[in-house]
Amino acid sequence: MYDVVIIGGGPAGMSCGLYAGRAGMKTMIVEKMFSGGQMSTTNEVENYPGVENVISGAELAYKFENQARKFGVEFLNADVTGVQLEGAVKKIVTSQETLETKTVVFAMGTVARKLGLEDEARLTGKGVSYCATCDGAFFRGKDVAVIGGGDTALEDAIFLSRFCSKVYLVHRRNEFRGAKVLQDQVLQTENIEICYQMVAEKILGENRVEGVVLRQAENMAQRQLTVQGIFVAVGSDPSSQLVQEVLELSKGGYILTDDTMQTSIPGVYAAGDIREKQLRQIITAASDGAIAGFNAALYATKFVPFG
Repeated sequence: MYDVVIIGGGPAGMSCGLYAGRAGMKTMIVEKMFSGGQMSTTNEVENYPGVENVISGAELAYKFENQARKFGVEFLNADVTGVQLEGAVKKIVTSQETLETKTVVFAMGTVARKLGLEDEARLTGKGVSYCATCDGAFFRGKDVAVIGGGDTALEDAIFLSRFCSKVYLVHRRNEFRGAKVLQDQVLQTENIEICYQMVAEKILGENRVEGVVLRQAENMAQRQLTVQGIFVAVGSDPSSQLVQEVLELSKGGYILTDDTMQTSIPGVYAAGDIREKQLRQIITAASDGAIAGFNAALYATKFVPFG
């Protein structure tokens, strides 16, 4: 039996594992893809305290994982298919095995939100992407569009501008929501063209993306862009399907916790972007993870098998 099982290997999950491992807890992190979560897909991280030079998200994730392993944290690459959280012994059903544990921490983060266009799913992986860092290199020398107006969209546009011929940044409003420093960089980049107050209405292409039709938000006028890639950066939704009927959630589907990161079930915690909170950044995910790891370890030391 484990003391702490953490579902999700992003910065929240690995920070949680680090604190639980340092507390002497037998700890397992279950991650279905790769350590780091969305952090691994971030091209540049420059606002993590103590890291003075710009570092890639993948490199920072590697450091997180190595540090967690240093304190005995185990990693399991598997998909979680079910959970049993009531009672003293919690069970985590995975695609490989069923784990028994004293405490559980949910740190599955969020998933990219879709545009909801007719051919979006059909052309995903054929020009439609939700990760510029992952797929940007496939579009070297080509024209692409980035849809969105927050930090991620601005960062994606800047990143893609380094090797794409042209980057169209499509935003439904007349001003961006992203950080001022990113806005300034976008405005200073010659091969980025901003399409204000426009929304994507139709993706063009049979076997691959060939263009996108935009609609002007106010007067309904249309504009067609000839692009080979469309990068969607319009926000994200919590990966909370696993606990929808089990834990108390916000209207947006985020897990509700108290200040100790405990959920509506004792011994069950949540950390990182999956939790209802104001700011979702690597540092806040790591902070949540530390608090959850500390309190999960505290709960595990008071474990009563049949209590």
